[in-house]
Amino acid sequence: MTIFKALTIAGSDSGGGAGIQADLKTFQELDVYGMSVITVLTAQNTLGVQGVFPQTSEAIEAQIDSVLSDLRPDAIKTGMLFSAEIIELVARKLRQYQACNLVVDPVMYAKGGTALLQQEAMDALKQTLLPMAAIITPNIPEACAILGIPDIQSTQEMQAAAEKLLKLGPQYVLLKGGHLSDGQAIDLLYDGTEAIPLISERIQTKHTHGTGCTLASAITAELAKGRSVLNAVQTAKKFITAAIRHSLDIGSGIGPTKHSAYRYSLNH
Repeated sequence: MTIFKALTIAGSDSGGGAGIQADLKTFQELDVYGMSVITVLTAQNTLGVQGVFPQTSEAIEAQIDSVLSDLRPDAIKTGMLFSAEIIELVARKLRQYQACNLVVDPVMYAKGGTALLQQEAMDALKQTLLPMAAIITPNIPEACAILGIPDIQSTQEMQAAAEKLLKLGPQYVLLKGGHLSDGQAIDLLYDGTEAIPLISERIQTKHTHGTGCTLASAITAELAKGRSVLNAVQTAKKFITAAIRHSLDIGSGIGPTKHSAYRYSLNH
């Protein structure tokens, strides 16, 4: 039996709702063997981020070498990278090992608003990592930050932004529309030719911690299995919708999604 493998290169969320913890839970639920490279340790819970502790370049490089020299993931996801130095290191190592099926989630802000990407790292992100990506998965605030535009307020503006993002080099753009005020949750998948809307119900809950990490890692898991980008995104959309619908009211702030909800829905 073929064992599909996926690697997350991202930050650690001590509260377990986002970061590598969310990624590994998602890989497991989608029957993919998960591995991790920790770029940043965060002290974090449902109330917010209490501390951010970047790992040394030596530690990050050693983790990447250990995984990629031996286990050879079928797909790789990047999440919180924090600094230009880390971004440039990760890009260099991925080129060295000729990594494929790269999903770039340009993590910039925690759910409570804490900055997770240094402002000076934006150029490094755009110049080194985005051009290597099979797909990038920004939400609206992240897309605005990358493009240097004030806001996106409609699906028409989403498509215009997706077109500009694609010019930065990725093969696909998945622009997430959760920040729009529409009644539905509309994401837009763009490949340079066709803009495909992915529409789901908007679930009324504040417990959405880790949704971006979870969606991107679900895409990564499906790409690792050899699925097309469109099929991977469609499955990931179903996965995150189920996870939000059954999100967890734990802690005193913004709770996480339930990563086992999608598998449970398939079996019942």
